[in-house]
Amino acid sequence: MEPGLNVMVGGEAGQGVQSAGFILAKAFARGGLHVFADQDYESRVRGGHNFFRVRASAAEVAAISEEVDILLALNEESVDLHRSEVAPQGAIIFDGDKAKSTAAGGNLASAPLARLAQEKGGNSVMANTVALGVGLGLVGYDQETMAEAVRHQFGTSESGESNVRAAMAGYEYATVQLKGLLKRQLTPIGGESRMLLNGNEAIALGAIAAGCTFMAAYPMTPATPIMEFLAARSDELGPVVVQPEDEIAAMTMTIGAAFAGARAMTATSGSGFALMVEGLGLAGITETPVVAVLAQRPAPAVGLPTRTEQGDLQFVLTAAPGEFPRAVLAPATVEDAFWLTVKAFNLADRYQLPVILLTDHYLAGSYATVPRFDLSKVTIDRGELLRPDEIANPEEYKRHKLTPSGISPRVLPLQGKALVVTDADEHDEEGHLIEDADMRTQMMLKRLRKVDGLKEDIAPPRLYGPDEAETTLVGWGSTYAALKEAVDSLRDDGLDANLLHLSELWPFPAQAVAQALEKAGRSLVVESNATGQLARLVRSETGIKVGGSILKFDGRPFTPAYIVREVRKEVTQ
Repeated sequence: MEPGLNVMVGGEAGQGVQSAGFILAKAFARGGLHVFADQDYESRVRGGHNFFRVRASAAEVAAISEEVDILLALNEESVDLHRSEVAPQGAIIFDGDKAKSTAAGGNLASAPLARLAQEKGGNSVMANTVALGVGLGLVGYDQETMAEAVRHQFGTSESGESNVRAAMAGYEYATVQLKGLLKRQLTPIGGESRMLLNGNEAIALGAIAAGCTFMAAYPMTPATPIMEFLAARSDELGPVVVQPEDEIAAMTMTIGAAFAGARAMTATSGSGFALMVEGLGLAGITETPVVAVLAQRPAPAVGLPTRTEQGDLQFVLTAAPGEFPRAVLAPATVEDAFWLTVKAFNLADRYQLPVILLTDHYLAGSYATVPRFDLSKVTIDRGELLRPDEIANPEEYKRHKLTPSGISPRVLPLQGKALVVTDADEHDEEGHLIEDADMRTQMMLKRLRKVDGLKEDIAPPRLYGPDEAETTLVGWGSTYAALKEAVDSLRDDGLDANLLHLSELWPFPAQAVAQALEKAGRSLVVESNATGQLARLVRSETGIKVGGSILKFDGRPFTPAYIVREVRKEVTQ
């Protein structure tokens, strides 16, 4: 795959690392390039090392490259930490006025970032904006496209124009003082206009497209931006967004809104979801359609709150006491996050059950260029939702009527004369509390019959590469793009490989997975946890033991290069 250009901005929290990186990503996207960007930050307001990586290319990119072409170091620590990641022909830009000790070295180049920020922008705090200008100047990128991206970030006020002047100062410094430092050029290519979104924004947009009208959530990294995105647009687009006192209240409010007929959702991380599981059981027994986003991060307890992991798969499959049907979806890409969110709401309504959207910190906060969503392809399925006039005798309405499919036609409470009753205890068809053993058995079987239909709506796993291969990599969720690129690299190097990847995990598509693995010479499950949770799920549901696992649980995402190295270790053993 064409490597494109890889830029890293590094510095302390509070130095504007994120805004500089995001403007770079936006400038490349505005030029028609494909972009993928991720961010790494510590859980503190100020101090601690942060970095933002941007990959841009004329070809499609969806994962991060380990090798950096340009390192924009806003402090000396960034040079020390990331110097080894810079390509042999790459460049490290640092402020020589601030970090004299790093001035030696073939690919180090000093630029007076703070001084230019003060002189041209009026404030040394704009050193980050000067740095991004230097980076774009090194590759001869279009100045006006850069200026548009800066204005989009900071506005057209005097503050915004000051930042434009700071970026231009950095650009001009690079073209004059650092001319020839980098033997690479990157220019806009025009063409198709794409959106630049992260996974959280895509989920929020998917919820809006699906007709979500209510969200209750308590802030928790990395899911909080979903709530913030919807709240910022509530006046324009209509969703009611509530921040209650805790996650328990968030889940029960979501259930209440859904019971009343709203399309409702909540979002949290693993520890917050742990507080929600009693409510999840309430949704299960009352057959109330809710969507819950669980954005994973390393645990247990607080763990690494600003890092990534896939450690909650086994947790969500059985979360809450007892047995009841649910669906679990895990988006593979930013674009996937939009469409699977729409599907989550439809499944929740169609089968009257909770749907868990399992994402993670990496996907939640990573940016990618995606084509504009074709909203004509969005369908809204409210399931068996009856109008009041469709009830022949309102007094005989049974909210939990026993049916062959397990799905009872819904009438919304207070929307007609039908009496809508349900109970958190086991109940009869009318929804009234019971202790009867036979009715308990019938109600359990009724709810579980939904799984038969639900299985038909779960898409089979993606198969990338040939139908049969010597080595089959197996993954789920946000690892897709890194695995896909790794397969391409392995095949280019002569290793026969393909990829089996799951985005719709429960009910588990056992038959499709088994058929694919039976054709594999060697299978390796690649996942971001310590115990091989997908590998265990594959064995429990298909009886097939995968050949090996590549596990990563340091809080950092997989890269294609990392996967390639680990696969080669496995195949040579």
